Amino acid sequence: MGNYFKIGEISRMYHIGTDSLRYYERLGILKPKRGENQYRLYRTEDIWRLNVIRELRELGFSMEQIGVYLKEHTVDTAKMLLEAELRMIREKQEKLRELQKNVQERVRMLEECGDKEMGKVELRRLPNRRCHYIDEGYRKDEEMDVLIKRLLNKSPETLYIIGSNRIGSIIPKESAGNNRCREYSGVFMIDEGGDTVIPGGDYLTLSYCGGCEQNYYFLPKLLDYAGKEGYRMASDVYEILWVDIHVSERVEEHITELQFRVENS
Repeated sequence: MGNYFKIGEISRMYHIGTDSLRYYERLGILKPKRGENQYRLYRTEDIWRLNVIRELRELGFSMEQIGVYLKEHTVDTAKMLLEAELRMIREKQEKLRELQKNVQERVRMLEECGDKEMGKVELRRLPNRRCHYIDEGYRKDEEMDVLIKRLLNKSPETLYIIGSNRIGSIIPKESAGNNRCREYSGVFMIDEGGDTVIPGGDYLTLSYCGGCEQNYYFLPKLLDYAGKEGYRMASDVYEILWVDIHVSERVEEHITELQFRVENS
């Protein structure tokens, strides 16, 4: 066919579906000739247009923007398009830097898990922590999964489920004191952009491996320690999941941290 290519050839060359090629034709931005039996025949000009479409689509330009450019491409419009392309590249670079920072932080947090001493009560000074919060209780793990999804939707560009190390639930102080150690009043996800603050201060903390049913053993242990050392419980209990099912399917690898703020009696 000389310098002409059939739709199947173009599809294989560019790894693009024939439906997409027909769609571009309907939009008027590709205009193949018609050969015998009305077969579409693509010319060198169509291939150039397809290169432009692919490049601009990868950068996030709309089909409308691409259509305008292809209809009236001059030195001025090319310059305007390149400047817009530069802006989009800078935006993508900024997003990638933020994503890199986020992933590095999640890796660092997972590495910290190996340094935690399980079953040991510690007194730690913690800063204010911003978080996204849903004031809604639950009693079953599957109910928590729904709430976590709602938390992630609060900031889908910055919140991640894998290796987040920042997902937690709140056990009311009254429930903890009455051995209702898995009665939750809300869920949270620590994030700099959150609209709720977990107050800083002195916290008693304890981490353990395994399933969360062990709250019934470790939370009373934490409360007993507070009483013996003369501390008064000054907050609800924050149960933070450092490693859970979203990170590892092995329950023995799961790590939960219990913490609550304390004051001297």
